[in-house]
Amino acid sequence: MQRIKGYHAHVYFDATTIDQARALCEEAAQLFGVKMGRVHERPVGPHPDWSCQLAFGPELFGRLVPWLALHRQGLVVFLHPETGNDLLDHTEHAIWMGAIRPLNVSVF
Repeated sequence: MQRIKGYHAHVYFDATTIDQARALCEEAAQLFGVKMGRVHERPVGPHPDWSCQLAFGPELFGRLVPWLALHRQGLVVFLHPETGNDLLDHTEHAIWMGAIRPLNVSVF
């Protein structure tokens, strides 16, 4: 089994849910000490929607992921490990909360 170095949770939103997404990410950063990325108001990288990334270590998975599941209030969260294989991490290893969105994996 490949070693998981960390995780990224990408919270997806649009113009009507940006405040909700920002509040969720800021609360996660405050409660869990995760690194909150920029709030992108455009698709970035493989992501089809506006998004904000939460980066965290494997030791937080068991606490943060259940918290996101209970607090996302309808927002889509795309979660993937960091194993060093970006294509597999964003496809085969991916975990979705809410609707599965089509990623642009041609960037890998």
